[in-house]
Amino acid sequence: MLTAGDVNKVLADEGTALVVINSVCGCSAGTARPGVLMAVHNAAKKPDHLATSFAGFDVDAVKQIREYLLPYPPSSPAIALFKNGQLVHFIERHMIEGRSAQMIAENLIGAFDQHCN
Repeated sequence: MLTAGDVNKVLADEGTALVVINSVCGCSAGTARPGVLMAVHNAAKKPDHLATSFAGFDVDAVKQIREYLLPYPPSSPAIALFKNGQLVHFIERHMIEGRSAQMIAENLIGAFDQHCN
């Protein structure tokens, strides 16, 4: 997502949306992105929509995503699962750092099982 309007459109859609705030940091490349890919590839239940924005580049989009994430403080990378526009699961940077991609995938698959159809 590149704009605030893109974010609003994705989160206005019914169903579930997995939103990743991407980052240039090592934990994003090393575990967050691979963990998301593993989860989406291996989960029996999957989000209806997948979206990403890049912190520091997609400035307006990330600012708008963070409005939906309140009261959580800004975090990148970050992984959020929304259901009908409401935040239902959130993985902040401190929950990504020091964890393997497999651990992140397992966390997300549990959230998908609980919230996705």
